[in-house]
Amino acid sequence: MAMVAAGGAGRRRRRRGKRGAINEINMTPFIDVMLVLLIIFMVAAPMMTAGVPLDLPETKAAPLNSDAAPVTLSIKATGQVFLGEAELTDEAIVGKLAEVAKAGFDERIFVRGDKKVDYGRVAQIMSIVTTAGYKRVALVTAVEQN
Repeated sequence: MAMVAAGGAGRRRRRRGKRGAINEINMTPFIDVMLVLLIIFMVAAPMMTAGVPLDLPETKAAPLNSDAAPVTLSIKATGQVFLGEAELTDEAIVGKLAEVAKAGFDERIFVRGDKKVDYGRVAQIMSIVTTAGYKRVALVTAVEQN
């Protein structure tokens, strides 16, 4: 049995190069994920408008400028009334409006009616809202395409 010389021929140390361990965060995957999320939200944002899909009548009226999220009643072609995405009966409209109207009776209430809904039904819902004391009731239409 031969003895190994004291120089450590049996043990070899790994030499570290001039550079040490990398202790920085790699930002490239983080930026990639953030850009993908940005694209997803840009595509999904237009789909998150008022919940009930309606075929609105078209007019040449200019859009209203509104900073706050409006209180919107939607009337489907079948005559069903929705506040946001929740279906309401005629008797429950006033109670639900009182819950969501932060400015009280000065809150602007938007009424969206499908173009195929009976005009009498739209007038009936507007009558319920105005009789309850809300003075700022507006009809919503789509911008006419030329």
